[in-house]
Amino acid sequence: MEINDKDFNEKVLEVSKQKPVLVDFWAPWCGPCQMLGPIIQEIAKEYTDKISVVKLNIDENKEQAIEYDVMSIPAVKLFKGGKVADEFVGLMDKENIKKFIDKNL
Repeated sequence: MEINDKDFNEKVLEVSKQKPVLVDFWAPWCGPCQMLGPIIQEIAKEYTDKISVVKLNIDENKEQAIEYDVMSIPAVKLFKGGKVADEFVGLMDKENIKKFIDKNL
């Protein structure tokens, strides 16, 4: 699900108080982001009952990128309890993303 600066609090911070939210900070011009996108979609389907997965285009939504110190993309941050619990930057394969999520559940 694509989100924006306006609904970030509702769709990420509030939801993360109930279950973890994985946020993919990306941009359309970013090659590694384009490669990560389909992997994130697969993860969203596999973990649908355990986490919420959202994408934030930082070109169109700079406010949250600045707020959460996104300096390089793709940047993936896992929110729990309204805060960043863990994060990684760069392209990662599906198995390692699953390990990243599992250790935070």
